[in-house]
Amino acid sequence: MPRVTRGNKKLIRRKKILAQAKGFWGAKRKNYRTAKESVQRAMVYAYRDRRNRKRDFRALWNVRISAAVNEAGMSYSVFMHRLKKAHILLNRKMLANLAASEPETFRSIVDKAKSVA
Repeated sequence: MPRVTRGNKKLIRRKKILAQAKGFWGAKRKNYRTAKESVQRAMVYAYRDRRNRKRDFRALWNVRISAAVNEAGMSYSVFMHRLKKAHILLNRKMLANLAASEPETFRSIVDKAKSVA
């Protein structure tokens, strides 16, 4: 069986891992073995947090909408229920944006939701 030299493939693989470990501290950046472990762990965190980011933003939007609706004298859950009854199809991201940047427009939406009752 012929002997296989793996110089280029091995070097390319190692350079790829070390490039991904750029910015890590100490041996985690320089040593292949520790860099490989650190990059693998970082990839797990990145995968998990791409999903958690969606959860975090939705919670933030809910808090912003709730604060704006409470000023108008209504609870968040009642507001969302009345929006659905009024067939106002704005998602939470847009509602939170309106509450923060255009309070008078948001107030008119709240008034429409109040009138549905």
